[in-house]
Amino acid sequence: HSLKMDKSLGLIFLWICVGHVAHAALMEKLANFKICADKDCSYVVSMAKGLEDYVAPDCRYINLRRGQSIYVFSKLKPVERAGVFWSGSVYSERYVDQMGVIGYFPSNYVNETHVFQEKTVEIPTTDMDFFCA
Repeated sequence: HSLKMDKSLGLIFLWICVGHVAHAALMEKLANFKICADKDCSYVVSMAKGLEDYVAPDCRYINLRRGQSIYVFSKLKPVERAGVFWSGSVYSERYVDQMGVIGYFPSNYVNETHVFQEKTVEIPTTDMDFFCA
């Protein structure tokens, strides 16, 4: 009886894992180039403050709240007829669960409050920049 139960739980666990892998997908590129503080986009370019709430349409994006602080890691160079998106992560005492998650957001939803890195580099984006997990 317990062996049958273990087998069922194992299959359920496998189904959950495979199900999550199936949801990972490469999404459409939002831009061909991005502007960063360094070639790895590992340093913060600037700080911004949320001007209004923004609800992420898919897993490439992050939710923003009005008044929330955001660390900006890169700024996408817009393609013709496209919005301007930046990538970053939120910082807030109230939304600790979202801290450290990096995603895109429309730059017109934030006000850049402090520039840390005046000298930036322009580098090509890759498919992994727009990977959805």
